[in-house]
Amino acid sequence: MPVKIRLQRHGKKNKPFYWIVAADSRAKRDGKFLEKLGIYNPNTNPATIEINVDNSVQWLQNGAQPTDTARAILSYKGVLLKHHLLGGVRKGALTEEQVEEKFNAWLEEKEKSIAAKVSGLDKAKEEAKKKALAAEKEVNEKRALAAVEAELPETPEGEGAEAEVEAVAETPEATAAVETAETVEETKEEVAEEAPKAENDAEEAAAATEEE
Repeated sequence: MPVKIRLQRHGKKNKPFYWIVAADSRAKRDGKFLEKLGIYNPNTNPATIEINVDNSVQWLQNGAQPTDTARAILSYKGVLLKHHLLGGVRKGALTEEQVEEKFNAWLEEKEKSIAAKVSGLDKAKEEAKKKALAAEKEVNEKRALAAVEAELPETPEGEGAEAEVEAVAETPEATAAVETAETVEETKEEVAEEAPKAENDAEEAAAATEEE
């Protein structure tokens, strides 16, 4: 009986998750299966994959053929690597202890790689959150400024200039300047009034001198 290792769809609409199963290749995709080997959830980041490595290797050794997607998952979880290493045991090139040692070393490196990826995703998420908060703050500040400007009373044209002139005119320096100008004008008027009188006095004095 030909056996396939493939994905069986479960979950809700637009949010599927999958079982990894060994099934008769003649059975329907989501029908009966021989053994459930693991799960694959693409809705998380990174995707969640859980698989029984030893049982999956056993099915491969018995001739089961994975589909393309299932093969990629088995490779990602090291199933194909362990199947290859156990082939070396059958040929006498490796011992089972060496196989376990090599496989565990590979798993350790894989876990470090996944942890680094998760850390990078968390950092990127945090930076995106900070940028979103900064953008939101900027928008709020602009809205507040616009609201303040909308509440300010409108100034009629020319009124601001007149108010500024009045404000300048009320300063001590301006007041002193006005008073000085007024004093000068009064002095000019007094001189103008005194000038004819002084001229008459001069003429009378001259006439008196001649009579003498």
